[in-house]
Amino acid sequence: MSAREDILARLRERRPDGEFPLPVLPSFPGIEGDLVAAFQQNLAAMGGQCVHLPDREALDPFLCARLGASRLIRTSTDELPGFARTDAVTDPRDLENVHTGIVRARFGVAETGSLFLSGRELQVNTIAYLAQHLVVLLDPAAIVPGIADAYLRDDFTSTNYVSLMTGPSATADIEGVMIRGAQGVRSLTVVFAKPIFTDPTRPADARQA
Repeated sequence: MSAREDILARLRERRPDGEFPLPVLPSFPGIEGDLVAAFQQNLAAMGGQCVHLPDREALDPFLCARLGASRLIRTSTDELPGFARTDAVTDPRDLENVHTGIVRARFGVAETGSLFLSGRELQVNTIAYLAQHLVVLLDPAAIVPGIADAYLRDDFTSTNYVSLMTGPSATADIEGVMIRGAQGVRSLTVVFAKPIFTDPTRPADARQA
């Protein structure tokens, strides 16, 4: 028995009898009006940026032109056949030299400029942290007003790994100086683009880091 299995077994043995449902969240007032504009403003405040896919322009060549062909790029969505797949690696650590990772967020949160990324979207979770830069595709219609609205969605209970990412990595705990990219991606760019497929993510379980 592994240490993990031993710990879980001990917890199960000592779990009190009965059901313990999660508390019911009250309905909080959320952002009203233009959710896309609010999302952009709050993401920018956290160091991220947004780009709109031009009308009638295909997503694959649009990203190729912006990112360049000579860099190591991996994508976790089937919408981009022109790029190598994230889940082609055999070990999550193999993504450490990736220049840019491309994923599609399930939804965004206008209140905080956050992006919902789960194991289903990432395919290999380390792409969101080992890549130097992260490009996130987001359907403008898939933005919810606030954090409370996000937690009411079933997405939080349908996968083993969930992250609400807000901007690139940032820390200012050393002499109060802001440093980006020390503990994660150096930049985060959201591309507003409707999904090419009904479900742009594959149902296969992601490899957990």
